[in-house]
Amino acid sequence: MDAKRVDKIATVVFYVISTFIVVLLGAFILYILYRGGSMLKPSFLFGNPKTTGTGGGIGPELFNSFYMLIISLVITIPIGVGAGIYLAEYAKEGPILRFIRMSLETISSLPSIVIGMFGLLVFVTMAGWGYSILAGALSVSILNIPSMTRISENAISAASKKVKEASIGLGATKWQTLAKITVPTAMGEILTGIILASGRIFGEAAAFLYTAGLSSKSLNFDSISLSGNSSAFSLFRPAETLAVHIWKLNSEGIVPDAAQIANGTAAVLIIAVLIFNVGARLLGNRLMKAYSGK
Repeated sequence: MDAKRVDKIATVVFYVISTFIVVLLGAFILYILYRGGSMLKPSFLFGNPKTTGTGGGIGPELFNSFYMLIISLVITIPIGVGAGIYLAEYAKEGPILRFIRMSLETISSLPSIVIGMFGLLVFVTMAGWGYSILAGALSVSILNIPSMTRISENAISAASKKVKEASIGLGATKWQTLAKITVPTAMGEILTGIILASGRIFGEAAAFLYTAGLSSKSLNFDSISLSGNSSAFSLFRPAETLAVHIWKLNSEGIVPDAAQIANGTAAVLIIAVLIFNVGARLLGNRLMKAYSGK
């Protein structure tokens, strides 16, 4: 069999596999939206559990998910990108670097339930924060930082090969090259890492179950305080996210319409992830155009 025939067969096989994956993903999304689409009403999306229907709305859980996302990314992005810059530009080959890489790979392969138990022991119990947004955000950041670090490292290493020598040759310092050329050039790949981390934050349940708690009480937006339990923006209050809410409804079934609420919550979760991914991609494209001068 000649090489051209083999190439055509391999191309067809890869196209079939890709099409199957896309169709399967599309069917999965459509099925979830079909099962939960009837629940997508303003009263369900923004209502409180005690004021909307038998099982109530998911307003608190929706806010908790986005607030948890913001706090987690505030922790994950600086540490992950900073560690990636260190590994790509400053770290020297040796036993310390090999130990760091091994540690990152080990942490990234840990089940989320293990990180949840670690967060329960360290952040909830030993630190005395109790079930809180901060404990949940720190726990899920432990899961996301290794992957964010590796993606940032690879992106910065690839970008440095293109522009590093030219920039330094023109008289720029190493830091100027990193801040103004290398990191902006690698922004597309770094944004991919941020999107992957965000998807994990949205869909995580095990880690939040042991650290953020199961509270879905009404939220108070009258005060903006990062401490205490009275403010919706407090980092030290328990917060039930959408994924944990789905788990609780399916496992406990504490309300008569638990299945309908779970289906509606799953549909909202899928839509939120899609909107965030599309929005992040659009923002990333605008940033890339701005950095490249187009």
